Amino acid sequence: MKDTEKYLIHATIAADGVVERSDVVGAVFGQTEGLLGDELDLRDLQESSRVGRIDVSVQSENGQSFGEVTVASSLDKVETAILAAALETIDRIGPCQASVEVTSIEDVRAAKRREVVERAKELIAGGFEETSLASDDILEEVREAARVEGIVDYEGLPAGPRVGDSDAVIVVEGRADVLTLLECGIKNAIAVEGTNVPDAVADLTADRTVTAFLDGDRGGELILRELAQVGDVDYVAFAPPGESVEDLDRNAVFESLRGKVPYDTLADEPNLREAAANDEGAGEGDENRGTDGDAGNGESGTPDPDAHDPGSPDPDGPETEGVVAGASRDETESALVEPVEKPPATAGDDGGADSVEVDVVDAEATATEPADDGSAGTAEAEPRAETGEESGTETGGEPGTETDDESAEPSDDVPVDDEPRSIEEHVQEVVDSGSDRARLLGDDRGVLAEVDAADAFDAVEAAETAPHTVVVDGRIDQRLLDVAAQRGVSELLGREVGEFVKRPVGTRVLTVGDLRAGS
Repeated sequence: MKDTEKYLIHATIAADGVVERSDVVGAVFGQTEGLLGDELDLRDLQESSRVGRIDVSVQSENGQSFGEVTVASSLDKVETAILAAALETIDRIGPCQASVEVTSIEDVRAAKRREVVERAKELIAGGFEETSLASDDILEEVREAARVEGIVDYEGLPAGPRVGDSDAVIVVEGRADVLTLLECGIKNAIAVEGTNVPDAVADLTADRTVTAFLDGDRGGELILRELAQVGDVDYVAFAPPGESVEDLDRNAVFESLRGKVPYDTLADEPNLREAAANDEGAGEGDENRGTDGDAGNGESGTPDPDAHDPGSPDPDGPETEGVVAGASRDETESALVEPVEKPPATAGDDGGADSVEVDVVDAEATATEPADDGSAGTAEAEPRAETGEESGTETGGEPGTETDDESAEPSDDVPVDDEPRSIEEHVQEVVDSGSDRARLLGDDRGVLAEVDAADAFDAVEAAETAPHTVVVDGRIDQRLLDVAAQRGVSELLGREVGEFVKRPVGTRVLTVGDLRAGS
């Protein structure tokens, strides 16, 4: 009855003697029986659950009894009113004279409606605080969750997913710094979480190439000094003075990492940040003086077997910097691309300070830098020397002069070897020359195959060894991009780029103009 009751009839009773509850119930049923006809007979209504039980409470005092009677009804309003009026016809309860008066008929549904209104007021006042999110808040919350999923736990410390298997690590101060580097595609960072360097970080530095990337404040200096005492530090990079690593944008992060200096040059300095800034400026001055010196040797007519070929890009020139800058700019680069294995460096290779961030940050730029450093220069010097000897033998001229002349002239023949070369050379030979060809390059930029530009799709699909880079003298369309992503191609370079319905994150697509715009 509790589920179906609509009204509650409230009545008071008064008897001129002592009566009990059973006397009141008997009087209600006995004196209303047959009064209202068969359809409103109280017993029949109770059996059909149209009327609920009769609740009675009685108290006796000074030889008189007083109490209340409550009857639940699921009848309509008219029938309930008739039933309530019938209760007032009771004039005896047990042996005593009595009177019954109906005080009210309560609408149960109205009471429930009042409760609903009051509760709704409470909910609208405080129940919507957690759900009032704007679109920007929703996007930021999802992005934050995606970034947090990229952090792993390395012996209790927040770190990037590649810390465990990378041969180089970047040590930062806190979890927020690791998140910032993850947004830039750097997955081998680990946080020390305070000025007390954990043993796990100290052990990690024993057999890895370590770059300390710290805030530009005194706290960063203190962490660096303790890290150098308990572990091995190879390179040091600081955020700009007064700024934290977590506050830097993508370009500032890469700029700071490119400006790192060997720690050995700073170990005895009282102010490590100023010394690092001065050392960086001095390093740039030395590079400029070295370039002037090479030019002077060229003017004197003395052949230099290690001099760069005029037709090849300078390792420190704008083309190479454009590749690195382009890698840092491109938002579609994939963080899942495995870094390519670097060729062994020669004894004269001094490019380590400028290549660490590329090794661990950008898989595409990794393959470019080794080909442009000292090892590539040595590899190019040997073919030039052999060419010079053969030419000198045949013509009787000076071998050194012939070597320089022949190496300076670009070859018109299509390259059929797999010697590592820079990406700029391939772009010049394929795109700038208007060859209408497509060239498939390996991890070390060696030529795997060369076909007509129209056959680039079939060549990539059927290649026995999946190419690392594809250079096309033509438009890069959705069909070519899809097969390149399926084969794991890291870079697609073309004269122009078409419209893409979908753009896989694992393959970087650039026009030649985009490649050179970063220089």
